Amino acid sequence: MRFALMIEPQQGLSYLEQLAIAQTAEAAGFETLLRSDHYTSFPGSAGLPTTDAWTVVAGLARETERIRLGVLVSPVTFRVPGSLAKVVGTVDEMSGGRIEVGLGAGWNAEEHAELGIPFPALGERFDRLEESLAILHGLWTQPDGWSYDGRFWQVRGARLRPSAASGSRRHPHLILGGSGGPRALRLAATFADEYDLTSASPDAARDVIQRLDNACAAVDRDPTTIVRSAMTGLLIGASQAEVERRIDDQLSMIGMDKDEGSAWLDERLRKRWPASPPTRRPGSSGSCFSRSCRATWR
Repeated sequence: MRFALMIEPQQGLSYLEQLAIAQTAEAAGFETLLRSDHYTSFPGSAGLPTTDAWTVVAGLARETERIRLGVLVSPVTFRVPGSLAKVVGTVDEMSGGRIEVGLGAGWNAEEHAELGIPFPALGERFDRLEESLAILHGLWTQPDGWSYDGRFWQVRGARLRPSAASGSRRHPHLILGGSGGPRALRLAATFADEYDLTSASPDAARDVIQRLDNACAAVDRDPTTIVRSAMTGLLIGASQAEVERRIDDQLSMIGMDKDEGSAWLDERLRKRWPASPPTRRPGSSGSCFSRSCRATWR
């Protein structure tokens, strides 16, 4: 079992704050630091400062040495796939090969509207995701001259430098994830190096992993070649007083008071989030929130 730290910088974190987290995570021995890719602040207070994910990761690449870095996940609506392939390849070179890239269909309509970014219906976004994955994979792994004809994008006589096809790695580590929808699992079996479950219970995780194995069999892929991971909240407190303070901070951050948020938090503690408080008094919610943590296993 290996552990990564996942942060949500759209909740007002500056670059220097993200750098401090990355350097602290590296010193603590975390394998990877991942950040979200959002352009508007949520949950909780609106209008907080936000930063561009890949610009930040490029900076972190030059100011860390060992820890892997990545984005989980970049909406396919934000960037043209050929440009994203170039951005990721550049940042991967800057990091010495430590980059992980998650790609998704996108879901937050508000951040698209605020910046004038087109936000098509979900079916089209998934169609664009599938084409983007095919193009990224092709640009990173196929020889010069590769071409692709899609509904949204066409590639003619591809030439990407540097090219992963000439190196020792298949391509920059590519992550897909979610709750295990059939199309997402098919795309993961076809293109991904890792499938990441989002806040799933143990029973749900077992079901999704079995269906991922079946999806791999359908495309004649060895399922052991896909890393399986789970992104989940992690509740930590050194004392019960610290537990209570952090619970209050967490609920305040997402815009809930303690009464309103008790059901929200208890559902996560009972079904999805690891929690191991030092003590638990009757009626207590348990231990306490840090940031999201991604546990990875093979």
